[in-house]
Amino acid sequence: MKKRLITADRVYDGLGNYFQDIAIAINGAEVEDLVPLSNLQSTDVEKFEGVICPGFINAHCHLELSHMKGLVDTGSGLIPFIKDVVTKRDAGQEVIQEAIVRADREMHENGIVAVGDISNNTDSFKVKANSAIHYHTFVEMFDFLQEEDAQDAFEGYFKVYKRLKDDFGLPGSVVPHAPYSVSKNLFRLIGDENKRNDKPVSIHNMETPAENELFISNSGELISFYEGFGIPTRDFRATGKASVYYAMSQMDSRRTTLMVHNTLCESKEIKDVENWNENVYWVTCPSANLYIENRLPRYRYFTEIGAKVAIGTDSLTSNWQLSILEEMKVIKRFQSKISFGELIKWATLNGAKALKIDHRFGSIQKGKAPGLNLLKDDSGQPPEALSQELRVDKIV
Repeated sequence: MKKRLITADRVYDGLGNYFQDIAIAINGAEVEDLVPLSNLQSTDVEKFEGVICPGFINAHCHLELSHMKGLVDTGSGLIPFIKDVVTKRDAGQEVIQEAIVRADREMHENGIVAVGDISNNTDSFKVKANSAIHYHTFVEMFDFLQEEDAQDAFEGYFKVYKRLKDDFGLPGSVVPHAPYSVSKNLFRLIGDENKRNDKPVSIHNMETPAENELFISNSGELISFYEGFGIPTRDFRATGKASVYYAMSQMDSRRTTLMVHNTLCESKEIKDVENWNENVYWVTCPSANLYIENRLPRYRYFTEIGAKVAIGTDSLTSNWQLSILEEMKVIKRFQSKISFGELIKWATLNGAKALKIDHRFGSIQKGKAPGLNLLKDDSGQPPEALSQELRVDKIV
């Protein structure tokens, strides 16, 4: 193992702190210590221009959809987007596998060290098993609110989960897709399986007005979407509340839970979810939200109450690239009140905690192997400005 002493103009540790006077003692990939520069000979230290931070955590992706880059129009809205994914996702295995390999490589080159990845099938498993990136796979289940189909849906997706564990030895969880696509029976089956473990779960949450229209008044685009695929909705009963309340009524309030997208969340709903479960992480995918519906969450609703936010890219179906740094730039561009240090925490430690891998990733601390990214702006602006010229290089 090669031992190194590494420093930069500033070191952000992922915990919300930054330093100008320390070196990171690295043995291979593991942090051995943080050493004051005053205790070291300058010739012993590798000094970089820019900012060092932990490796990025992509808390939400769909690696298996990488072959769909550019196939779906921007600004179509979520329901047409889902229809396009359903009808256009089929392709030859060679095309699918090549795209998955490229996407995995792109994330690695962009300083991403761990990913919370959604899978509906086994297409991405071989690449994940051989990747330098740590993946936690969320095997996603849905039955389009058809109570009588829940058992068959569960058994079909559980075969995917079994292959993930038994054939590839990869970590993962079984999870619901979204409130509007999972029946009570399927929620129950997923919950029963998860009683066997303490793994995190995820769910797509409050991403489009149609989702709330369905639950509040049994109306909106989702009704016609289901009917267009021959899926009956006559037995569905509206709850009179936003969709997240249905999800809360069906999920385990003690389990680490990733709420993904959250573009329509208001303060009351965020507070109610926080009161329901203290282990909730709000995963934002800003580029995807703009790609699909031209909207972003109101981040101040989350920051005002100290909610734990993490960052994802979503898939290349709904994004132009797979880069957490680019997602940080989008957030800063549209809602600049959020500080650089806070965004680093969203992009590192919070994502690691959401995936329950913060014992290894997410912060620069003794005994961890978080990866080290160098953020550098060759235009002369400080990295904290998050300008378009800011780039990421992997150091470790």
